[in-house]
Amino acid sequence: MASDITDRSSLTRFAWLSIIAAILTIGLKAAAYFLTKSVGLLSDAMESLINLAGAIMALSMLTIAARPPDEDHPYGHSKAEYFSSGLEGSLIVIAAVSIGYAAIERLIYPRPLEQIGLGLIISVFASLINLGVALILLKAARQYNSITLKANANHLFTDVWTSAGVLIGVGLVVLTGWNPLDSIVALIVAGNIIWTGFRIVRQSIHGLMDTAWEATDQQRLLELLKPYVESGIDYHALRTRQAGARRFVSIHILVPGEWTVDRGHLLLEQIEADIRDNFSNVTVFTHLEPLENPVSWKDVNLDRGES
Repeated sequence: MASDITDRSSLTRFAWLSIIAAILTIGLKAAAYFLTKSVGLLSDAMESLINLAGAIMALSMLTIAARPPDEDHPYGHSKAEYFSSGLEGSLIVIAAVSIGYAAIERLIYPRPLEQIGLGLIISVFASLINLGVALILLKAARQYNSITLKANANHLFTDVWTSAGVLIGVGLVVLTGWNPLDSIVALIVAGNIIWTGFRIVRQSIHGLMDTAWEATDQQRLLELLKPYVESGIDYHALRTRQAGARRFVSIHILVPGEWTVDRGHLLLEQIEADIRDNFSNVTVFTHLEPLENPVSWKDVNLDRGES
């Protein structure tokens, strides 16, 4: 077994960036709402509150995930990231329900908007802040393979789209004079937010269920093992799983029974090194078996006691 785990303690700086952005946008969007009395802008401000809660949760879970393995957690703490993304997805759905409630109430009891120009300028500025931070977080999520940063970035992108929808709604109200448009756009925005939250929660559940690697990465792994098979050895019981930023591979390697233990061990070291060189943050488990022994070919199930 071997591992190559990147130090992830530095990722908390991205969570702090998200927290600061959320505080700034809450103030700006709240000001825009009080100026205009737009339920759409109110929905925008409410989602920024959820952004703040999600960013704080992200900071907590990234801090935990960065802890090294210990006796109680020998495989590390990286799965903590799934709790953050799962909670953030749930918070997004709660925000959408609140937005929908406010929009329906305003649809039943419409009221004219006020000081629209200044309110829209403030809202646009807040959206640009979110867009810039979302792009930074998404780049970091891809670089460090962090589901927490990815969920946070997607949440901020949702906020940007929400703001765009709200601005369109308010603009249509100005052009048409029909106040219900503000509430209708807010309802559409709420539906989009619910879909985003559902996708984030689903991804977190998959992670907690020890989902296998993506198909493209599994194919890369098979291609890496192909030269070994062509040289006369074989393998089976190949399994992969993802746990936060960490990846795991387990595989049984079958070699001629006449090989010495030393020769077999050197082969396993080479295979493990090849896998680590081609995949980041991966821990490899290998098991050596004799190629000619029929028992070796029965030992392919997840539970070794199964036949």
